[in-house]
Amino acid sequence: MSENLSAFLYLVASVCFILSLRGLSSPDSARTGNMLGMVGMAIAIFTTLASPGVLSYTAIIVGILIGGAIGTIIALKIKMTALPQLVAAFHSLVGLAAVFVAGAALYSPGAYGIGAVGDIHPASLIEMGLGVVIGAITFTGSLVAFGKLQGFVSGTPVQFSGQHLLNLGFAIAIVVVGIVFVTTESHVAFWLAVILALVLGITLIIPIGGADMPVVVSMLNSYSGWAACGIGFTLQNNALIITGALVGASGAILSYIMCKGMNRSIFNVILGGFGVDASGGSAAGGDADRAVKSGSSDDASFIMKNASSVIIVPGYGMAVAQAQHALREMADLLKAEGVKVRYAIHPVAGRMPGHMNVLLAEAGVPYEDVVEMDEINRDFGTADVAFVIGANDITNPAAKTDPSSPIFGMPILDVEKAKTVLFVKRSMSAGYAGIQNELFFRDNTMMLFGDAKKMCEEIVDQLDG
Repeated sequence: MSENLSAFLYLVASVCFILSLRGLSSPDSARTGNMLGMVGMAIAIFTTLASPGVLSYTAIIVGILIGGAIGTIIALKIKMTALPQLVAAFHSLVGLAAVFVAGAALYSPGAYGIGAVGDIHPASLIEMGLGVVIGAITFTGSLVAFGKLQGFVSGTPVQFSGQHLLNLGFAIAIVVVGIVFVTTESHVAFWLAVILALVLGITLIIPIGGADMPVVVSMLNSYSGWAACGIGFTLQNNALIITGALVGASGAILSYIMCKGMNRSIFNVILGGFGVDASGGSAAGGDADRAVKSGSSDDASFIMKNASSVIIVPGYGMAVAQAQHALREMADLLKAEGVKVRYAIHPVAGRMPGHMNVLLAEAGVPYEDVVEMDEINRDFGTADVAFVIGANDITNPAAKTDPSSPIFGMPILDVEKAKTVLFVKRSMSAGYAGIQNELFFRDNTMMLFGDAKKMCEEIVDQLDG
């Protein structure tokens, strides 16, 4: 394939990626956007395979078969609840790939057309240095995020004295070593920068609490894009440069939007340990002696059937129980009774951006019934019922009243303003941020203890009966 034709096809693939992002900006066009992204990726892959620079199709095919088989097995077995940690794991692989490509270019620059060993072009050394550092940070940072989401690592912030100074020291050391590498092409400096970046990835993400993990996942997505973009320059691949820049920029913009919605600083996200302080937050102390009002599915169905307005607040507990289909059936029955039903979505509900939107769309919930936090918060004061299913930290009034809380300052859904709050939860255990929810003990709150899916199914039976 000629160089001009390859450049043209890469441009077509890039346009597909841009149109894909545009399509994904709206639920109505998301399916079309997804298809355009797939078409663009197919064009990019086949264009690369047709390149005259390909040395061994056997190695490529073997790699595709191994990776495709692993991906297929994961796709068939993965549960919706595990999707956030899967995304984090994929981000780590992108970062690791950037490290491997930069290492290969360092030891065999002639294969990439960037010079010879000991005489690599200065611009290429800068590109390799940036790509490998961002890739290494993305790799270990994403592994920590995966561990927190999967439960291997505590969701509470892991902090120690002088933490930010240590991160600053690592960052300065990486810059210094990077300059040495660019000016001398030292292999020792290259791998030292990799080691420092790997450690920095851990120290940046480990202090971030579970309640803020959706923003972290979004930010790591941005990092993986910039890592791919940097390596794209090394490979002299326009499609990789454009795609990486799109992923990096869109991830950064999404992180900024989410930070604004959470009253966080985007700079603190990048630096790590944002939204928390070394003193730690308040825990669930002394709550065992506090009284809560407990109810049943009969109570819930009676209250909601006689309400005029019900706002449903889904959270990670709904995802764990796979209760979205039963929840939608419950909402349909309430609508048939003349009840106004809407779904309130917090920007960080679940474990990744848009987690609740995906689950509700899977259950066939109409897009017009799903309302973002900024639009629906003012309506809780006039709502008869707020039905909270599996959400915890995003409804905790401590975010507004307790300065020592790790979620203090984070905007929450004002469910406590509803006339009655029905809170579906398995137990009185603390939320992902490791603190108790003050909403449990409010006079207008009724706890519905049990599995979220089973509780919704029982309410459906009562409404239908």
